[in-house]
Amino acid sequence: MKVSIVIPNYNGEKFVRTCLLSLTKQTEQSFELIIVDNASKDNSLGIIRDEFENVFKDRIKIVKLDNNYGFSKAVNEGIKASVAPYVILLNNDTECDCRFVEEMLRGIKKSKRLFSCGAKMVQFYNRDKIDSAGDYYTIIGCTYTKGYGKKPSQYNKKEYVFSACAGAAIYKKEVFEEIGYFDEMHFAYLEDVDVGYRAKINGYKNGFIPDAIVYHVGSGSSGSRYNEFKVRLAARNNVYLNYKNMPAFFLIFNYPFIIAGKVLKFAFMCKKGLGSIYLKGIIDGYKGISKCKKVKFKWKNLINYINIEAELICNLFRKIV
Repeated sequence: MKVSIVIPNYNGEKFVRTCLLSLTKQTEQSFELIIVDNASKDNSLGIIRDEFENVFKDRIKIVKLDNNYGFSKAVNEGIKASVAPYVILLNNDTECDCRFVEEMLRGIKKSKRLFSCGAKMVQFYNRDKIDSAGDYYTIIGCTYTKGYGKKPSQYNKKEYVFSACAGAAIYKKEVFEEIGYFDEMHFAYLEDVDVGYRAKINGYKNGFIPDAIVYHVGSGSSGSRYNEFKVRLAARNNVYLNYKNMPAFFLIFNYPFIIAGKVLKFAFMCKKGLGSIYLKGIIDGYKGISKCKKVKFKWKNLINYINIEAELICNLFRKIV
């Protein structure tokens, strides 16, 4: 197998049929399919078994977890069960263009220093708008999605991003053994930024592949772009993200900017009626920070840290402009 496709599933009955049908039409079929189910209570597993086990035959594995452990643990279980040198993570609420797998493989092979590459994610119900062309992280501790709401035709250039959106991304499996897997403390949200951050600390890069196209419903499991569950977890995980990946010197230097970012984010969430939920997430983060596994500082990675710091500043300017 050239690549393993890992699909985490939680109550994906409305979406999973469309997702798997699109995989049957791929121009590149040298892949195994691993479905990791987070104890779904709907008929999504029934659909997979009844309609697709015979289609994929010996190329499909179903890993059934005994509880909903979230995105991070689900994909980790899938990655560890995979046999190919490359792993594609794919949300269940997606539909893939027929050349998706082919283009993802072509893109990740362009450089030995690439850890991950994200696809061009287009909004499922509004296909003249981008859902994601990669993620950017900034010095104020805020993440933003490149291209959201803009025309797909504006994003046809291969380039590096801060991190690939794990809703449709390909990874070199061997690098996980070096930098660690997705942080299961995150449960969901910002886990892809975190693992991309760790890759950059170790000198790897993350890319964007515009020719690999996926149509994405978005928040298929959590319900909407802004909801209490998502806002609280993302706020908590943002605290983890900074603490884990920034050495003490950079954390101290950046902290006034991070605080400013949290004030701005709080004001934004207040307009959405979610200000108190956002604050609860931040409190959750500081309560759990002692359990985080901090990235060990190594002097050989100092230049990588400096480059990341410069990128965090540039990303803020890019967002403002």
